[in-house]
Amino acid sequence: MQKSIAIICAGGPAPGINTVISSVAKVFLRDGYRVLGVHYGYKGLFADETPVKEFDFHHADRIFSRGGSTLIMSRFKPKQEDFKTDFFRKNNVKLLVTIGGDDTASTANRLSKFLKISGLDTVNIHVPKTIDNDLPLPGRNPTFGFHSAKDEGVKIGHALYEDTRTTESWIILSSMGRSAGHLAFGIGTACHFPMIIVPEFFDKTIPTLDKIVNLMVSCILKRYLLGIHYGVIIISEGVFHALSQEEIEKSGIELTYDAHGHPELGNVSKAALFNKLLQAKLSQIGLEIKSRPNDIGYELRCCRPIGFDLTLCTLLGLGVHKLFNEGINGCIVSADAAGNISPVYLSDHEDENGKVKPRLLDTDSEIVKLYINNLDFIKEEDYPTALKIVENPEEYDFNKILNR
Repeated sequence: MQKSIAIICAGGPAPGINTVISSVAKVFLRDGYRVLGVHYGYKGLFADETPVKEFDFHHADRIFSRGGSTLIMSRFKPKQEDFKTDFFRKNNVKLLVTIGGDDTASTANRLSKFLKISGLDTVNIHVPKTIDNDLPLPGRNPTFGFHSAKDEGVKIGHALYEDTRTTESWIILSSMGRSAGHLAFGIGTACHFPMIIVPEFFDKTIPTLDKIVNLMVSCILKRYLLGIHYGVIIISEGVFHALSQEEIEKSGIELTYDAHGHPELGNVSKAALFNKLLQAKLSQIGLEIKSRPNDIGYELRCCRPIGFDLTLCTLLGLGVHKLFNEGINGCIVSADAAGNISPVYLSDHEDENGKVKPRLLDTDSEIVKLYINNLDFIKEEDYPTALKIVENPEEYDFNKILNR
């Protein structure tokens, strides 16, 4: 029977997925393999009738620079009892290429072990996709899709910042980033936003709604003292994810949860929530400041990949082929800044539950420290001037709020 490879995409979209699929398909077609794209991720892979798109060169060549994914994606998380070997045996699958983030990688890790125990010689190689940039790649190399999403977010961010300057107002901007603040930090620093709030900033204290609101007020108050009456505050949705259940209930929002147990934050406008809380606080202080909410995330996931990701995704696709030919299994394919391909083994990064730990923003790095020091916020030296507006300026001291 002719040998084949299978490709699935799981989780949420990211720019460059089609570039990876195209690159993998072309190089394996050249080697005489059938290339089977499976729709609906793991759900399709273990369905009674697997929904398959068989690739030829023309389809692979047509999609390589497009945004989105030619394979329909799903967040379905299979239980151990969902695993089965039918599709792999029927199609003589020698390689399963999984494209996804940390949840997809964790499931791929479990599946790889299952296939081995079942006596199959099917290799699994995972391609790290996420605009959150939170997979543990060596040298802090970026996950594909991150830079394209950031670039699109920066375009939006510049326009929003110009709007606040034009109208002398504030915008509270929420960005995607479930557990890490890379995207919000990247957009915020590129746009010179005066305040960036990411979950990693709370590494020395417990995040609460009051602390988040006080950080926003700290920035607005500081700029008010400087005679600057506008700005954009960007908040990673990860700070909401990091809140305790008690704090979430305090917000008054009833959340639904996905198959991986994560709050479905896309169903809730985080910016609207934080803006509402901010306006209540400003009213309490006696400051009449106009602010509006804005969420960005879904605008970024299916944009056309920029040149950086087109090159990276092509390299990763070719890297899958290289690692497969070297007999490597159960790994993430990684490319360093020099373009060298190496395997990252999922088992080296899993916790006691077999889940791959996310890579967080390094708050001890020089780049983060430099940018934090140049945000606008209340410090002790501002207390005398701030006392003219608020009775307790220390409540809005950035460093005291975060226990830094």
